[in-house]
Amino acid sequence: MASPHVCISAEELRVAEGASPSSKGGIWSKQITGEPCVSDEHGDYDIEDSDDEEIDSPVLQSFDLDCIVKYIQEQDIKKIVVMCGAGISTSAGVPDFRSRETGLYDNSQRFDLPEPECNFTLDSFNNNPEPFYELCRDMWPGNYKPTACHHFLRLLHDKGLLSRCYTENIDSLEQLAGLPAEKLVAVQGNFDGAHVVDDLYLSDEIKYEVDVDELKEALNAHGSAGWEALRQKYGGLVKPNIVLFGENLPERFFQMRKADLRDCDLLLVFGTSLIVQPFASLLEYAPASVPRLLIN
Repeated sequence: MASPHVCISAEELRVAEGASPSSKGGIWSKQITGEPCVSDEHGDYDIEDSDDEEIDSPVLQSFDLDCIVKYIQEQDIKKIVVMCGAGISTSAGVPDFRSRETGLYDNSQRFDLPEPECNFTLDSFNNNPEPFYELCRDMWPGNYKPTACHHFLRLLHDKGLLSRCYTENIDSLEQLAGLPAEKLVAVQGNFDGAHVVDDLYLSDEIKYEVDVDELKEALNAHGSAGWEALRQKYGGLVKPNIVLFGENLPERFFQMRKADLRDCDLLLVFGTSLIVQPFASLLEYAPASVPRLLIN
């Protein structure tokens, strides 16, 4: 019998996304992606060919949440990797990128940008930072509360089951729910730090860090006076550690992804379309014998 600290119920899984598997997702015991891409808008990356052995018998006896819970308990699962996207935060009121009328791209039209995506490029930020700063004011941690799914991530950690959570989200709600920073890889960055972005004497690998609370205070000042004063103080614009197009993804993502996924014994995927690379490529690193649970 499994020890008490690894006990988890199907109801806890359902509450995490507020839906049943029949209406919101499915379960796989094989790879669920197609051909891997070789590059994305943030830079090139590679995916090694899988050398997994053929699976002779089903890993799961049935495709439902009760079976996943039974698998966790009976197989003494303790290395769960979670991949999550905007879908786990929208119920908190956090806008996603592409939804009509409410998405970040649609909301960016009020800034009279050539393209909505311009609010998320490094060049546009350097030329006109105010639209991005306005987005930051709206999304700053504390404006939204973690959802049941964020608390479920903390639950997995508390029970000793979570190896790592990889998130596409920039809202920092995972840590507001109590997930330790070492258990999180924020693939697109988040609000947990800030740095100078347009100083010419520092390389991409070495950033001049700024207290994120100082940036928050500056952005809350009247008009552009706050961030202008901050730029004068540090010799360049300061922004949260959110990855814009034109910037490298966090080195932590590349350092940890292969070992985390190859060692995992269960992969949970919540609230993501799995179309944005290189985040979606994480699936390719998990052994073929590892079950995947997708809830969207």
